[in-house]
Amino acid sequence: MAKIKQIFAREILNAKGHPTIETTVVLTDGSTGTASCPSGTSTGKYEAVEIRDNEEKRFQGFGVNNAILNINEIISPALMGIEASKQQDIDKKMIDLDGTHNKGRLGANATLSVSMAVAKAAAKSSVLPLFLYLREYIKKENMPLKIPTPAFNIINGGKHARGTIDFQEFLLIPATSKSYEESLNIGTSVYFALEKHLQINNLSTLIGDEGGFSPAVASNQDALTLLKQATESINLRIGFDVFLGLDAATNSLYIDQRYHIKDKQAGLGSDDIISFYELLGKDFHLLYLEDGLSEDDWDGWTKLCSQLSAQMLIVGDDLTVTNPYRLQTALDKKTITGIIIKPNQIGTVIEALAVVEMARQAGLKIIVSHRSQETNDDFIADFAVAASADYVKFGAPVRGERVAKYNRLLQIEKQIKSL
Repeated sequence: MAKIKQIFAREILNAKGHPTIETTVVLTDGSTGTASCPSGTSTGKYEAVEIRDNEEKRFQGFGVNNAILNINEIISPALMGIEASKQQDIDKKMIDLDGTHNKGRLGANATLSVSMAVAKAAAKSSVLPLFLYLREYIKKENMPLKIPTPAFNIINGGKHARGTIDFQEFLLIPATSKSYEESLNIGTSVYFALEKHLQINNLSTLIGDEGGFSPAVASNQDALTLLKQATESINLRIGFDVFLGLDAATNSLYIDQRYHIKDKQAGLGSDDIISFYELLGKDFHLLYLEDGLSEDDWDGWTKLCSQLSAQMLIVGDDLTVTNPYRLQTALDKKTITGIIIKPNQIGTVIEALAVVEMARQAGLKIIVSHRSQETNDDFIADFAVAASADYVKFGAPVRGERVAKYNRLLQIEKQIKSL
């Protein structure tokens, strides 16, 4: 197998206009791989950290020159001459070089961009599609090669559209019986039906960070009602053809040990907001609830899962942050039935795949997700297929940085059919 000959990185802009890292890896046989690292807007405090320059006069402090320096002066010399196919050794080398529990020395943005670029270069060298190459690093027994079901973020709120709706994502999820091509058609059809519905009701059609609409409605319940009405207006049956879901992202709503939402005048305790979710589940056929409680409300999470897991998928994101130790605690406390996987929360490809394996062994549903501050890199689409994820979250079916992922899944669907 070809060896690593050169690694170089540069600063580019992500979808929110903030700098991020793009890394290129060159192998001895001439194969190359280029990858860029996304960032989150709503982040859990237990995530692996990015290295930012914090120079206010340059890109409002968001520059990544220091992280690029870490790639050029620390990571690159250490990886020269290693066979690119040895992804485990390469990622472990970077983990050891960093030496912290959260990538605090080198930065997860540095390590992940290198890790992804190595995988892309090695896939080219081996003449394999990236999704097939990545499958070599997981246990494939009884795992079908499939396209995950997309969960479209049709309405944006929370930190993705400040000042509109409390909950961060209002999701449209096609039935798993639909093909990916059918699901993509459903997502776009509902998206544009909602746009017309908003116009008719004199509501804003401005969009949030992930491409979903962000109307200024009175409550989260009103937002779900709008999505339900738009879906039914094109003769799709909620609870049969499609389902609705929520990413409540309650970290930003949890103040003084109470949850504050527009739907209720007073702050809610864990039991109260769980009862509210139960009501929403019955009224709107909720299939999916992500981050329904804050990342440290462990007792609440146990109650949430106990009471609602038979009704809907209970998913951890900020709770678990693609971290094996947080995941193990979540399993011990019986808090979730599904997990979000975001490689930049942990910092390398192999570590993210290891968490996928751990979650699958525990019987959890796997949801592979992008970040709000994305780039046009479509690596995450191949990663999701390689991992045989159950669902993917790539945002609304609009905007270049979102559509790049959805379009890549269309390509992979055709490739799978030809195998």
